[in-house]
Amino acid sequence: MEGGWGRAREVSRRVARGVADAGRATARASRATASGTARASRATAKGARKVGKATRRLTYANGADRTGLGRLIELSAGNSASDALVTVALASTVFFGVPVGEARGSVALYLVITMLPFALLAPFVGPILDRFRSGRRYVMAGTLFGRGLLCFAMAAAVGPGDLPTLFIGALGVLVLSKAFNVSRAAIMPSVLPADITLVSANARVALFTLVSAGIAVPIGAGLTAWLGSAMVLRVAMVGFLLLGVVAVRLPRHIDSPDLEEEGAAPRWRTLLKVGPAVAEAVWANVALRVFSGFLLFFLLFLVQDRAVPWLAAGAQDPFFDIPKTIALLAAAAGLGGLVGAAVANWTRNHAPQVIVLVTLAVTVVTSIVSAIFFGLWTALAISLVTAFAQELGKLALDAIVQREIGEEVRSSTFGVVEAVLQLAWVFGGLVGLVLSLSQSSLAGLVTLAVALTAALGWLLISRRKRVRATDAKLHRERAEAGGRDPQRADTLDPTKPLTNPNG
Repeated sequence: MEGGWGRAREVSRRVARGVADAGRATARASRATASGTARASRATAKGARKVGKATRRLTYANGADRTGLGRLIELSAGNSASDALVTVALASTVFFGVPVGEARGSVALYLVITMLPFALLAPFVGPILDRFRSGRRYVMAGTLFGRGLLCFAMAAAVGPGDLPTLFIGALGVLVLSKAFNVSRAAIMPSVLPADITLVSANARVALFTLVSAGIAVPIGAGLTAWLGSAMVLRVAMVGFLLLGVVAVRLPRHIDSPDLEEEGAAPRWRTLLKVGPAVAEAVWANVALRVFSGFLLFFLLFLVQDRAVPWLAAGAQDPFFDIPKTIALLAAAAGLGGLVGAAVANWTRNHAPQVIVLVTLAVTVVTSIVSAIFFGLWTALAISLVTAFAQELGKLALDAIVQREIGEEVRSSTFGVVEAVLQLAWVFGGLVGLVLSLSQSSLAGLVTLAVALTAALGWLLISRRKRVRATDAKLHRERAEAGGRDPQRADTLDPTKPLTNPNG
């Protein structure tokens, strides 16, 4: 009996020692895990601080910290990220999982509804913003606060599936987002440092907005899958409200005094009253937007219908399936936008009128080549080039408007320009939807290549006629001045060729 109790006690002691050893090992593992987690957290925080400092140096370089351009860049980047969250949340709520046959009708309805607010509100948004030049910070803050409240309403409508509220809220967010962009473009000359050109400043803003949107999209997609669309809309709401506070704290010199006389009639801007340089840039960008909208929906539905060579029956590649093809096309478009912003910053003092026409010419050549040799790589190439041309052309157009249009009607001009470009993109998308029914890549791309070529030819001919008319007018003025002043007649040669510095 005593031997049995001894063995039992020995076993108990061994078990106790084993438990104690396991406890000590667990404690050591826990301390090691905690230490590793702490080190990883410190490394992550240190890396985030370094990234933040590097980003701050870029946004505040070349005197941007003194004029307020750096703060405007940060505000624009936050606005772009919040808009991206709203887009991801609404896309997963309204159009996610819709079959291809039904998606065409839904997307067409969405495009038409997108067109309506700009057709109705475009004549009023710009003049309203021009009337509040002395409070532009508060106008920008109002667009941000308004989107925050709309996100709150849409988040409440997600659960019960209240589609009218979602559509109305989405339209409100879209209109207020465009109003923010118009205000930001109008104040750019007020925050322009002496060492930066307008094209470079616009490019810097665009670069950071594209990067922030590119970061926000996957984050928003992950949060949507984890927490749902309503929560992502609430996150966007908090972002908009915080950004509204940041907008109020922008430098005061952004608010310009009212220069018009009291009781003066408001001045309205149309494409017939913006001058030849601005009109030329607008029409070139209209052609680019039509092609951009067309290409997006045309390629999307061709891929969905497997009407492309690499997805056709009998030629399917095991790697390039439908989701991967769409992801590659989206990545090419995103890369093209980033390259366009970077090139715009590099061009610096080059004439923006030339940049606009060159981007259109590059798009024409790429579309012709893609129509002839259509395949996966040409589809990626034309997606990249189209996004590149759209970004670079729009930045050059903004610089032209900021240079040529007076401050008293600059917002009105930007309002008209934004509305026209949005309508052009919607029109191109509808054309792409219709031509995708033919399931022929050649027919669609050839049609748009011909249209782009005609637009480029018309712009070049109009420009040549305008330059000749300007030269003839200057010749006449020189001849008349020489006839009135004989002492200067020998210095004025009416046959000397003249050039118009503004094109």
